[in-house]
Amino acid sequence: MNKQDQPLIFELSKPGRIGYSLPELDVPDVILDDVIPSDYLREEEPELPEVSELDIMRHYTALSKRNHGVDSGFYPLGSCTMKYNPKINENVARYNGFAHIHPLQDESTVQGAMELMYDLQEHLKEITGMDEVTLQPAAGAHGEWTGLMMIRAYHEANNDTARTKVIVPDSAHGTNPASATVAGFETITVKSGEDGLVDLEDLRRVVGPDTAALMLTNPNTLGLFEENILEMTEIIHSAGGKVYYDGANLNAVLSKARPGDMGFDVVHLNLHKTFTGPHGGGGPGSGPVGVKEDLIPFLPKPVLVKTEEGYHFDYNRPQSIGRVKPFYGNFGINVRAYTYIRSMGPDGLKAVTENAVINANYMMRRLAPYFDLPYDKHCKHEFVLSGRRQKKLGVRTLDIAKRLLDFGYHPPTIYFPLNVEECMMIEPTETESKETLDDFIEAMIQIAKEAEENPEIVQEAPHTTVVSRLDETLAARKPVLRYQKQ
Repeated sequence: MNKQDQPLIFELSKPGRIGYSLPELDVPDVILDDVIPSDYLREEEPELPEVSELDIMRHYTALSKRNHGVDSGFYPLGSCTMKYNPKINENVARYNGFAHIHPLQDESTVQGAMELMYDLQEHLKEITGMDEVTLQPAAGAHGEWTGLMMIRAYHEANNDTARTKVIVPDSAHGTNPASATVAGFETITVKSGEDGLVDLEDLRRVVGPDTAALMLTNPNTLGLFEENILEMTEIIHSAGGKVYYDGANLNAVLSKARPGDMGFDVVHLNLHKTFTGPHGGGGPGSGPVGVKEDLIPFLPKPVLVKTEEGYHFDYNRPQSIGRVKPFYGNFGINVRAYTYIRSMGPDGLKAVTENAVINANYMMRRLAPYFDLPYDKHCKHEFVLSGRRQKKLGVRTLDIAKRLLDFGYHPPTIYFPLNVEECMMIEPTETESKETLDDFIEAMIQIAKEAEENPEIVQEAPHTTVVSRLDETLAARKPVLRYQKQ
């Protein structure tokens, strides 16, 4: 059998093989029929594979080598900051005092954990320029929704119920309009100008007495800093609205610029991105939200506070939007982020931004001769290329992404933002070496040359992966959910 044709775990199964050893039962056996209603009991044993410990270890180790991850290779996923997760974070998160506590313990027994969370909030307040922070939201989009719900509660508390619209740039993250809709708002799109920045005239056109908020990230999804940000926030504030900061791109401005100083009223952060929590596989994430003073009464409760007696959760918040997550956020991810911030320090966080920006601009300039560069200007932590030149040769951006798999790279984000034809959005992050960047650049240059000289190689890629090109639409609509015995 070819090594590419790895058998399923069920195909390895042989009756009687076991991969564990348990001590003899030293308590009375429990008859399930006596304690669980028969309606909830299986009629047949579950179909579990029977394999030895060695076989199962080799099986999952082999599978892991087929996967893409930050630890195994370069992961230039634009707009998602897939950067290295320092192992010191994992060590600290596994301390007994953090890993073995329970969220229902009495507050007096977990003061150390509460102190860490409170101190993390204080650091995030300083980093963002906000007046208060909650760690409750579970991830970025959840933080977006939480922030918008606070903005909604603020307007309702002021009897300003006509504010039903949220303005979102056409280059915004896809979760922005979705979060606004779920929060009960109507989304209004503001156009980007030819320079890739928000068109101020179009912004003035769509702002009005029905504007609840503007959702924005700076730098924007094109990797460009919104140079007119102070004027933009003033336009919204003059109309009575609030300005929301999507923190997905905070990696580009750490210790250099603060959303609060730009005029933002609400900010969400992705601790699993900017602050090196594990990112991918669906989570867990952490999406703290910071607010300016006039929105503090609407923070999700409970609010973690510090008193002379110690740390405790304050539930007496009559204007709160309520609890948004059980307990108080994803504690393990918060520990990792806290470890990162404390180990880096202010100078380290500043170096993060500087190196991320240098890496992005270096890659952009080296690749510009081989692909179209929609915005020929200084970028921040990420940049966009266009495959329009290759498309004229019959090679799509999707083909380029598939061909990158043959070089062992996870492709960058493609076809987003939507306002760039055949878009590729690349974020190298600050944690990658120049050698790694150069290797990726050379792979991209080779693919560009193949598109000109032998496009079939790119059009039919990938050639070296376990499976050939998949039908992504079919996979999304009809996923394989379980193994079926033949």
